Amino acid sequence: MRTRLATMADADAIAEIYNREVTDGTATFDMVPRTPTEQAAWMGDHSGAYPCIVAVPDNADAEVSGTVLGWACLSPYRTRPAYSTSVEDSIYVHRDHQGRGVGSLLLGDLVALADEHGFHAVFARIADAGAASVALHAKHGFELVGVEREVGRKFGRWLDVTLMQRLRPA
Repeated sequence: MRTRLATMADADAIAEIYNREVTDGTATFDMVPRTPTEQAAWMGDHSGAYPCIVAVPDNADAEVSGTVLGWACLSPYRTRPAYSTSVEDSIYVHRDHQGRGVGSLLLGDLVALADEHGFHAVFARIADAGAASVALHAKHGFELVGVEREVGRKFGRWLDVTLMQRLRPA
């Protein structure tokens, strides 16, 4: 498998992976699935300095069929100007492809893009004590910053968010 920059042709596959987590999971605090119009706008926001990448099988037939194994993106960490050198990552792997190295490939390439774009700090906000996500980020040089206790509520229960950070190597 390999990664590449996402295109508008990937919008439906990205939305499908994300919306399943919206309706059935706790990796996102969104409560309403994205519409095609909202997904198109989101795609427009995730290019240039804030790219979205997708993991795809490394063969031409899969590329033609539009198979997306997972996706990852960088987003502004905060809107105030002093935060402009910091970004937040998001990584979602299709449930049928979890545990196969897709997330590690995505995060490794996403961190490299963050470095290439000159970002100093990359943050990960991991909901609901996602042990696999915490381990994945630690493998890629992220360190625990802290835990925000009971900051979200979904499916009738309080959820914590683990905050991890990676600083660009000197």
